[in-house]
Amino acid sequence: MTFNAKPIGYLAHCHGYLAHRELGVLLELCTLKSGAGYYIGTIHEEHGPVSRESEEYFSSPSQADNALATGSWTQRLTSST
Repeated sequence: MTFNAKPIGYLAHCHGYLAHRELGVLLELCTLKSGAGYYIGTIHEEHGPVSRESEEYFSSPSQADNALATGSWTQRLTSST
């Protein structure tokens, strides 16, 4: 049985949904940077970036921080590109 529900509640607001679903780890959401721009994702203290959680890329870290703070971003439901 497959469920295609958008995550809500604690994990959706504080921790990475994809990091938890795919790797079983609870990592806090934060702003990260890639060649494509800034995004909301998770990072592991020892292993580096783990997941890109936001569909969007942002042009500045402050835009990504604001989106994270206000919840105005779209959660990716799959890690496929």
